Amino acid sequence: MPVLADIRASIEYHSAQPADDLDREAAREAFDAFLIALESGEARSAERGDDGIWRSNAWVKQGILLGFRLGGIKDFSSGAFSFFDKETFPARQLKATDGVRVVPGGSTIRRGAYVSSGVVCMPPMYINVGAYVDEGTMVDSHALVGSCAQIGKRVHLSAAAQVGGVLEPIGAAPVVIEDDVFVGGGCGIYEGCVVRERAVLASGVILTRSTRVYDLVNETILRSSADASLEIPAGAVVVPGSRSVDSDFGRDHGLSLSAPCIVKYRDASTDASTTLEEALR
Repeated sequence: MPVLADIRASIEYHSAQPADDLDREAAREAFDAFLIALESGEARSAERGDDGIWRSNAWVKQGILLGFRLGGIKDFSSGAFSFFDKETFPARQLKATDGVRVVPGGSTIRRGAYVSSGVVCMPPMYINVGAYVDEGTMVDSHALVGSCAQIGKRVHLSAAAQVGGVLEPIGAAPVVIEDDVFVGGGCGIYEGCVVRERAVLASGVILTRSTRVYDLVNETILRSSADASLEIPAGAVVVPGSRSVDSDFGRDHGLSLSAPCIVKYRDASTDASTTLEEALR
């Protein structure tokens, strides 16, 4: 197996080649090694630095996009169900020895996703290429882990939670959910937002790059900037909220905008209400 530095160099080289000059056989060999590196967790689309900042690995996204260039459409149909996709990205075939619990009922983990031992997948859920899902996490029914999303240890993604993906632009940061975060049912986290460790998102919270989050405890407003993602602080408990539209038209029509609010920071009572029983794992 090539070392990661060699895989990276090969991916960067082949990704830069025009279609007419691409050596498809050599590129496919590099891509296959790249998929193995992704699935082992050796290669990641984003990593947290010693300074706590998450940074994208652009070459990893280049490798995924190279796979789309190399793959033709293949018929993956089974029985009454029709599936047609790039042959470079089939569903990942796990073994019982991988330690991942996939409950029957229509879930799919795509090739190129890292899923650690101890992860529980409830049906139907989907984990896309480039995603990283660490040990002890539960991905509940109808939950999505998007392309390149980074999910930490012991995270609970409740039913219908949506964690957005990102492939382009190459340098864009993926969504990051750090260790021990609880994401409530129907939440949506998109556009490179970072949810720090032990935070709690109540059901229905939606976070995007343009979202303002109102910290009622510290009386501050959290938002993204040109060079930084929206970040939810460690241990914050976020609930859906609203703020009035401050214009004549808005006041005349009683309009309001979504405004998630931090109502407290995690304490013993919060832990008791969000702990996932070990028996479930």
